[in-house]
Amino acid sequence: MTNDKIQVIGIDVGGTAIKLGRFTRDGTCLQSLTVASPQPTTPEAVLEVIVDAIAQIDPDNQAVGIGIGTPGPADAAGRIAKIAINLPGWIDVPLADWLEAKIAKPTAIANDANCALLGEAWLGAGRNFQNLILLTLGTGVGGGIILDGKLFVGHQGAAGELGLILFNPDGPMCNSGNQGSLEQYASATAIRRRTLKEPLELGLLAEAGDPVALTFWQEYGRDLGIGLTSLVYVLTPEAIVIGGGISGSFEFFLPAVKAEIEKRVQPLSRAGLKILPAELGNFAGIVGAAKLAWQNYSGF
Repeated sequence: MTNDKIQVIGIDVGGTAIKLGRFTRDGTCLQSLTVASPQPTTPEAVLEVIVDAIAQIDPDNQAVGIGIGTPGPADAAGRIAKIAINLPGWIDVPLADWLEAKIAKPTAIANDANCALLGEAWLGAGRNFQNLILLTLGTGVGGGIILDGKLFVGHQGAAGELGLILFNPDGPMCNSGNQGSLEQYASATAIRRRTLKEPLELGLLAEAGDPVALTFWQEYGRDLGIGLTSLVYVLTPEAIVIGGGISGSFEFFLPAVKAEIEKRVQPLSRAGLKILPAELGNFAGIVGAAKLAWQNYSGF
């Protein structure tokens, strides 16, 4: 098989849907597929759905490798899904071994936020940078880190939980056990608690010029900027990519984010820093999982 014919499959596992894409090495998606997640979403049931979906998306058995994003940290070797707190039974699941035994293709797994970051770094907003972080603003706040062009997963593969950094020691309790994490101020859950409105509604109100909504997004941006300050000092990224559903209101909170970082971070640590909206949307996860597969494939 010539290099231009080599293909991999990227998979994004979620609680309600499992997305798959078949990709060439230049990032061209030849085919995509979305199937419903089994309920309950146990590891064994997910495995069977994935095996069946791979047969659908790759009926001629052309793919040479698989990459999978799971909703929780994987081990540093990319073999074991360590935990997924919102899925039943997902503790130390050897998903890569299981799938390789079923389909005989090299498989690697990673946290879904890390996969989204790999996708944005490969084909999206982060493609021109070697040092960047991704923050996903949704029901929770996830994240990922790329340093010197490589995904940073840290000890035990658990690095990059950017939403769990401390924001206010006296703030609301977090499911992580932390109190006052950034997630408790920047997530959709936090927005609902604070305003009794959905983020999308607040975005539409801001577009219509509603002063209360515009003020809210300024305050939101201030809080997010303060949280990002610590990350900028520690990691000095070239770019921060903002994704997730809340990023739809990026234009309304960006000025306050930038103002806080400029006020709180010394110029050398933020030199040339770009703050950018993610470009790939819900596609980022399978793109990044495909990139993970390419990185794991010994022939590439």
